[in-house]
Amino acid sequence: MKNVKSTSNNLFNSRLTSIISISLVIFLIGLTTTLVLFAGDLSVAVRENITLSVVLNEDAKASDVQKLQKKIDAEEYTKSTEYIDKERAISELTEELGHDPTEFLGYNPLLASLELKLVSEYANNDSISKIEKALRRLPEVREVIYQKNLVQAVNDNVQRISVVLLALSVLLLIVSYALISNTVRLSIYAKRFLIHTMKLVGATGRFIRRPFLAQGMLMGLLSSFIAMGMLSLSMFWAQSEVGNMLSTEFIDSILISFAVMIIAGLLITFVSTYISVSRYLRLSLDSMYYI
Repeated sequence: MKNVKSTSNNLFNSRLTSIISISLVIFLIGLTTTLVLFAGDLSVAVRENITLSVVLNEDAKASDVQKLQKKIDAEEYTKSTEYIDKERAISELTEELGHDPTEFLGYNPLLASLELKLVSEYANNDSISKIEKALRRLPEVREVIYQKNLVQAVNDNVQRISVVLLALSVLLLIVSYALISNTVRLSIYAKRFLIHTMKLVGATGRFIRRPFLAQGMLMGLLSSFIAMGMLSLSMFWAQSEVGNMLSTEFIDSILISFAVMIIAGLLITFVSTYISVSRYLRLSLDSMYYI
């Protein structure tokens, strides 16, 4: 009776340890997936905050400016436009400089402009150069101003971060598979003689694998839900610390991460269980004593 109870406790502890180990690994997969997706959303937001200042001619009529703004708004590269009149422009410059330039100049040197924000796909120097040339040909436009070096720096940094995150994701996936595979292999190792016994009584490989695969996938699914709970708590903690994180796009990224975690949990445990059981099916009884 005591031996049965001890065996049951050992089996429970083994499964609990396996579930905790797999949950931690899947949590890391989910966290990395969320960071990759969030980095993508963040790169789009950064690119779409790059602003082109379309400076207007001083003699441009209000009606012509309105038509021009509607024309630019209709372009596929436009995310948004905002009209900045001369008074607002000098007010913003005064706030930035700390003094009013008109006090010693005697007049307002600034011109009205349209502040143009681009769709992220067009926020690169090649596309902006073409847009600039098209805008300069318009009669109401005097010049187009933007920070070329800033645009290049933003795109270079976004590409660099994307490559680093992609490399980390691939590395984590390999490490995750190795860790989960070892955990599953250890779980099945204790039942290697049971597998041999089932084989001796005539059970087919498919019949022997079935309960192990079902148990492995159940363990993977349970671990995925635990890991999803851990990720949710982490995101709510980050929300309380940073704030303004849980936008619709960010929630979508978390939901995609949940799907990846469930698929990873089921797929990796299935493959690991299948390989481990198949290995013991091929071994002889004597070989099992030496592994």
